[in-house]
Amino acid sequence: MENKYIEEQKEICIKYNQDFFNTSLDLKIGISDNFNSGEIPLNGLRHFPEGDTSGWYIWAGEYSESEDFFKPIHIFHLLESFPDIVKFLGLPPGNRFLIDNKGYEDVWFDDGLLVYDTQRS
Repeated sequence: MENKYIEEQKEICIKYNQDFFNTSLDLKIGISDNFNSGEIPLNGLRHFPEGDTSGWYIWAGEYSESEDFFKPIHIFHLLESFPDIVKFLGLPPGNRFLIDNKGYEDVWFDDGLLVYDTQRS
């Protein structure tokens, strides 16, 4: 089953002219409490991975600076609740995505995410 998702991730990377960055389903992501609320759009951004985290943060609707906005979950849980998100998780650090429930999809590179990572080190 994991091979299916890797192939989908590679297809997204090709579509958006990005290198594939393998992301194990056992790693964690930060996900907002309102992710399964039905709020749209769904947003994601990726920093560099650290430890057992993938660097991905995903949220629904409006972003919040609140310290408890994101909760860690293992990526394999997304396979159950929202498998369409998993195809974006092969994008390398510095990428963002935005999708809605009407088929809109956008992926772009944000070098500001990489600057943030160097400041954290």
